[in-house]
Amino acid sequence: MWTSSHRIDPQERGVITRLGSYAGTLEPGMRFSFPAPIDHVTKIDIEDIRVKDIPETGGNAQNLMLTGDQNMIDLAYSVRWNIKDPELYLYSLEDPIETVGQVAESAMRAEIARVALNDAMGPQRSQIEARVQQRMQEILNGYRAGIAVQGVAIKQADPPAAVVEAFKSVSAAQQEAQAYLNRARAYAQQIGAKAEGEAAAFDKVYGEYRLAPEVTRRRMYYETMERVLAKTDKTIVEAPNVVPYLPVPAQQPKAQQ
Repeated sequence: MWTSSHRIDPQERGVITRLGSYAGTLEPGMRFSFPAPIDHVTKIDIEDIRVKDIPETGGNAQNLMLTGDQNMIDLAYSVRWNIKDPELYLYSLEDPIETVGQVAESAMRAEIARVALNDAMGPQRSQIEARVQQRMQEILNGYRAGIAVQGVAIKQADPPAAVVEAFKSVSAAQQEAQAYLNRARAYAQQIGAKAEGEAAAFDKVYGEYRLAPEVTRRRMYYETMERVLAKTDKTIVEAPNVVPYLPVPAQQPKAQQ
C-alpha cells in the first residue's frame, strides 16, 4: 500500500511506468497507482530552472570558436532550461542534460560564424543570445526532448589568451583613430557653419546691392577705407593745395613737461 500512494507537489508531475512502459502522468495532489513492482512513479519538477555552463565551470579550458571574419574568440556562456513535458523528457533521450550541452554548442557555433569578432564581443551579444535560444528550441523540439529553453547568457567573449596583448594594442589604435575622426568631423562642421554664415551675409549684402547699387558701393567703399586707414598715420591736405610731392615731416608726439 505504501508504494501505491503518492504525494505530488504543485511544481511536480508523477510519470507512471507500468511494467516498463509509460502509463500516464499524475497531477499535483494525493494520487494513487498500482503497487510495485507493477507501477513505478518518477516525480519530475517541471518548474525548476536548470543551468548548463559551457565550458564547465572550475576549469581553465578555452572554448574557441571561429567568427564570420575568420577570427577566433574564446566564448563562455550558460543555458537556462526546464522540463515542459515529463514523458518526453524521460523516454525520448538517453541523456537529456548532455544533449542540451551539445545542442547549445552547435547552435552557438552556427551563430558566431555569422558575425564579426567585434560584434560578438559586444554590440550584438543580445541578438546572438536570442538567436541561439530560438535555434536550440527548434532542434530540441525536433528531438521531442520535452525541454523548454528559457534563455542563453554569454558570460565571456574574449580573444584567445595568446593574442590578448596584441588585441589590446589594436583596440587602442582603433579608439585613437576614432577619436581623430570625431575631431575631424567636428572641425569640418565648424568650418561648414562658418562658410554658411559668410555666404548668408554675402547674400544679404548682394540683396541690398541689387536694390541700390550706388549707395551700396559707396557704403562698402567707406567701410573698407575705414578698416584700412584706422591703423595708419594720416596727413590730410585740403584741395586745391595738393602738390605732386609734399615732404611732410613725420609728426612726433610732444614730450610731456
